[in-house]
Amino acid sequence: MIPDQAATPNQIRKAGIDALSKTLGPVGMTRFLQQFDPGKGDYTKEREQWLGRISIEQVAKEVLRERQDG
Repeated sequence: MIPDQAATPNQIRKAGIDALSKTLGPVGMTRFLQQFDPGKGDYTKEREQWLGRISIEQVAKEVLRERQDG
């Protein structure tokens, strides 16, 4: 354990990674850290490009159709 006030940000980061790796193992540590990846791009804009402007009524119709078809 390192003293909080004497530690640099890099030392704190390394101690955190070491603790995660020791507790979760390398795969668990990686999976844990991936939860905090902000990703890239703008999902809202990209979604609009994929779907266009679709109304709630259109969504409801599609859901009903899918339920009837199978």
